Amino acid sequence: RRALCSVSMGTKLATLGAAFALTAFSASIEARATDVARIGWEMAWPKTDFSKHAVPFDEIISGGPPKDGIPPIDAPVFAAAGSLTELGEMEPVISVEVEGEHRAYPLRVLIWHEIINDEVEGVPIAVTYCPLCNSALVFDRRLEGRTHSFGTTGNLRHSDLLMYDRETESWWQQFIGEAIVGTLTGARLSVLPSRTESFALFKARAGADARVLIPNNPEARAYGRNPYVRYDTSDTPFLYRGALPSGHRPLAHVVVVGGEAWSLDALRRAGTIAHGDLILTWAPGQTSALDAAAIGEGRDIGNVTVQRASGDGPRDVPHMVSFAFAFRAFHPDGPIHGLEP
Repeated sequence: RRALCSVSMGTKLATLGAAFALTAFSASIEARATDVARIGWEMAWPKTDFSKHAVPFDEIISGGPPKDGIPPIDAPVFAAAGSLTELGEMEPVISVEVEGEHRAYPLRVLIWHEIINDEVEGVPIAVTYCPLCNSALVFDRRLEGRTHSFGTTGNLRHSDLLMYDRETESWWQQFIGEAIVGTLTGARLSVLPSRTESFALFKARAGADARVLIPNNPEARAYGRNPYVRYDTSDTPFLYRGALPSGHRPLAHVVVVGGEAWSLDALRRAGTIAHGDLILTWAPGQTSALDAAAIGEGRDIGNVTVQRASGDGPRDVPHMVSFAFAFRAFHPDGPIHGLEP
């Protein structure tokens, strides 16, 4: 028995030793890969100060395209809403209002460019969309007296777009609007209220003369097509390394307001949810940009508004309809109302 125990213990120790060795080897390989990536970054980004960073470099991976391989739009072109015939009534647009000026940016365009640098009534804005997180946010491009313009790094963190500003070439996390690498590390952009709504709703609110983004060159991309067919009904996020939320589908739609989120399905069932002075509402009539091959033929996921009660009436609140995995990655302790197991 002692001999058998001795052999058994020896086998266990050998197995544990092999496991530790494999873990150490894997960690070493990952560290080397990160070092190689950083060398490549430093060559491609000579203006970026890589000595300043708020996240581990091994959380940043290549999304495939190089710097500005997904080209932002810097000189946006617009047409009157009432003149457009190719844009489906239920197709999603990101709409924003600044000083009474309404503008809409269709996802059929943004899905191919991800960033629009624009100016509305003297306010410089960046309209951004990351398809992998379905995160649509509009930022004020001004920071401490300086106006920045943004491009795409080609890199991702937690499957989310990493932008860069052309002035310092710091890298910015789109989901939270924060610089995570470079001179401006720790800085945050102001988020402006916006809606992702159907073209029909925007046109009804803003009028037939309201300006809607159109492609600079309609032949440059397959505008109106979705390169991520059935993505928002898939089981696994693309190019995501983090932990997945338990008890629900990682790509379940959630309405994100600051550090809290609400299940889109729960909001759809309720129609209206009141939370303190917040009022969330849902109405049918908007296609998913990440479902069918043609965006205009996607399933109806509905329109969401988030407003805060005030003495002057309800006011729009910055929010987005994203995915559960992305919210959990950037707000690990934040509640997902109506979706928590």
